[in-house]
Amino acid sequence: MQRRARRNHTPAFKAKVALAAVKGDRTLAQLAEQFDVHPNQVTAWKAQLEGSAADVFGRGAGNASAQPAIDVKSLHAKIGELTLENDFLEGALTKAGLLSAKR
Repeated sequence: MQRRARRNHTPAFKAKVALAAVKGDRTLAQLAEQFDVHPNQVTAWKAQLEGSAADVFGRGAGNASAQPAIDVKSLHAKIGELTLENDFLEGALTKAGLLSAKR
């Protein structure tokens, strides 16, 4: 008997299954068979959806998934700093004979 390979379900798939379970027009066994998942998984996804549904309509829902602003200026400064350090170390190691000309 072979084991089934582990599957990673997308959030969209989980939401689809959970919404079908919330509707209640089919049993858990029917949903599990339709979506080819275990009934316990359907129950867990349904509970997760019901537990976090309030967050969708909560305060600042549009900003919840927004990424924080990236400070490009500080990132460029850090890149320049690291480049200078690498160049300095390369020159020092070459002078000391520890770094060959071939890379």
